[in-house]
Amino acid sequence: MAAAEQIKSLIKSYGVGDDGRFYATAMQIAAAEAKKGHVILADEIKKLIDNAKSSKSKFTGIIRPLHDSVGQKELSELLELIQPEFKLNNMILSPKINKSLRRILDEQSKIELLKHHNLQPRKKLLFAGPPGCGKTMSASALASELAIPLFVIRLDGLISKYMGESIAKLRLIFNAMHQFRAVYLFDEFDSVGTTRTSINEVGEIKRVLNSFLLQLEKDNSNSLIIAATNIPEFLDTALFRRFDDIIIYTLPELPEIKKLYLKRLDELNLSNSFNLEKIATESIGLSYSEISRVCEDLAKDILVYGIDEISEDDFIDSIKHRKKPF
Repeated sequence: MAAAEQIKSLIKSYGVGDDGRFYATAMQIAAAEAKKGHVILADEIKKLIDNAKSSKSKFTGIIRPLHDSVGQKELSELLELIQPEFKLNNMILSPKINKSLRRILDEQSKIELLKHHNLQPRKKLLFAGPPGCGKTMSASALASELAIPLFVIRLDGLISKYMGESIAKLRLIFNAMHQFRAVYLFDEFDSVGTTRTSINEVGEIKRVLNSFLLQLEKDNSNSLIIAATNIPEFLDTALFRRFDDIIIYTLPELPEIKKLYLKRLDELNLSNSFNLEKIATESIGLSYSEISRVCEDLAKDILVYGIDEISEDDFIDSIKHRKKPF
């Protein structure tokens, strides 16, 4: 039988929604049974783990476990489930951003230890920077690394013309965070988080922002809350002190551009015999997603027009088009 400490570890990890730790402990139990000669039992445990992971990865009916008391139907209209597809190792990021994201994961892996010392892991995060620089992808990677779902909050469904209805919907989302551990992403958050002193903001949005600040302040769930914005200068200054960490995303610099080109050219089976230094220098000012699209455009040109190979001039022309499309 499993050791007492392993059983306690299973229960604790299940309670906080730490799937990684849960599966690791289950595998330890399987290995221990195999050593005792209980090969059939060990194989059965491993199969159960594999089946559970497979079922979990699909996140089928993910909102169903939430209690009816939190408004299941309305909640499903506010949350868009995104299947996490990226790991941090799949992303090209600056060392500073990569270190910040790793720190979040490291603290999340030590939730029980930190709480035992009256400390909380980083979980309320603000991602700020230009579009196409990895904010949404980072949220997906964090969800993937933690083996939990990613929910994107539909802000268009959150804001209502009826006084108080938006706040009720926001409260619904924060209640869900307690009942179902996941990454909750408020994308394009500037549409809600704009300064409360702006004369252009309608009263309902100001009320939603005040409610968000209150809910964020008192949240003690095990979920990760991420607000992402392309224009942080428009955000209300009261927001910044509510977050555990603020990660500033920037356009890629030369080292990241070269790494991304090498990665994408290899993935698309394109020649990498170009003068990469010249290509990368020409690409300064493009976002990560724009650089990726340059490579995809070249791959499509080969398929659509039957080109044998792409010239360096064609490569640079594609870059210039992305910089100045009009």
